[in-house]
Amino acid sequence: MSVVSAFVFPGQGSQAIGMLADIAKDHCIIKDTFVEASDALGYDLWQLTQEGPKEQLDQTDKTQPVILTASIALWRLWGNQGNAQPSFMAGHSLGEYSALVAAQSLPFSEAVKLVELRGQLMQKAVPVGQGAMAAILGLTDEEVREACAEAAQGQVVSAVNFNAPGQVVIAGNTEAVTRAIEICSAKGAKRALPLPVSVPSHCDLMRPAAEEFAASLSAATWKNPSIAIVQNVTADVSRDLQTLKENLLAQLYSPVRWVESVQLLAKLGVTSLVECGPGKVLGGLNKRCTKELANYSLETPDAFAATVSALQS
Repeated sequence: MSVVSAFVFPGQGSQAIGMLADIAKDHCIIKDTFVEASDALGYDLWQLTQEGPKEQLDQTDKTQPVILTASIALWRLWGNQGNAQPSFMAGHSLGEYSALVAAQSLPFSEAVKLVELRGQLMQKAVPVGQGAMAAILGLTDEEVREACAEAAQGQVVSAVNFNAPGQVVIAGNTEAVTRAIEICSAKGAKRALPLPVSVPSHCDLMRPAAEEFAASLSAATWKNPSIAIVQNVTADVSRDLQTLKENLLAQLYSPVRWVESVQLLAKLGVTSLVECGPGKVLGGLNKRCTKELANYSLETPDAFAATVSALQS
């Protein structure tokens, strides 16, 4: 059977102090990509990833450029070695911007500044402490939605990341999320725990951020993607550039439909998923979304070599 690959790009939560250090020792393109991003942003992004402090690395306006840059560094290394291009791409939340850069739809130097602004506007929309997110494990999507509806009581709380069957993330006002955690626990959730984030992503509280972000997103230098991208908001391939940009803006306050996105890739004939970025978060989710696809990653020299070997066979 021929190998049909899709590259998937991670979002926030995949960052770690020291990431890509081993693969950067052997390939200067990794650090060169970070230098390019640092020049665009005005501070040393590589130093931040290698030395921290962690509190700064975990700030959403720092995390977003860091993960995008790490993902594009690995993508460039993949391409520079003459490896086969994937047939499709998808990115989890922020990762959609990495996919767009990799597919030559958005220039890298513009993208790092765009996602920095995205992070700043997200934080501005909901002051620290007023918003929260939580992971709910072991309930159906519908049970989580019902719990959120019961917990809202005039505030915002909704299911925002459908990451894998039985794994849903909720977001909204802190008090409403706390109520939803209690209701989910009472419904029999295996786990219902708050996430260490400063912004309640992908819920209605992010609409003001989207309104402020619209002009900058529109002003960027866009081209049609050279590789088809399955978008979060629709769990489908966008057919034109205007729709793609509208979906990208709506993504700020709309759920990430990851399960459906991965299952669509399988239906489109994909046989292998390659996680192009730091960490292995998506690989763990992807295996639960469908058993049909082989999963690979690129973040270490050994993982990179194994992926090259598997996709050439």
